[in-house]
Amino acid sequence: MLLRTLAAVSIAVAAATHAVAQMPLHSWPDADLALGERLMREHQCAACHARKVGGDGSAIYRPAGRINTPGLLRGMVDYCSTELNLGLFPEEVTSVAGVLQRDHYRFPAAPAK
Repeated sequence: MLLRTLAAVSIAVAAATHAVAQMPLHSWPDADLALGERLMREHQCAACHARKVGGDGSAIYRPAGRINTPGLLRGMVDYCSTELNLGLFPEEVTSVAGVLQRDHYRFPAAPAK
């Protein structure tokens, strides 16, 4: 009985994971991902994150309860730009946020109204 229950739970989790994987992701249509990648390299974002959180710096992504929407993600990129005096233009902030969305956050697209 326990094995059947565990098998059923495993199947349900796998189905839910597959459904989430198939959901369209949020994107910024104007994001230039190649530009965002270049800016992240030039401004050494990974090195700064590694200094802050250790390891390769990826632990900085998705801090519990802080960055949970695309708007907050873009706002955090803008905050980093301001705090570090990077002088990123709004379209550059969007491009960096687009790369982070694609590579780390993967927020689902908003449902059509």
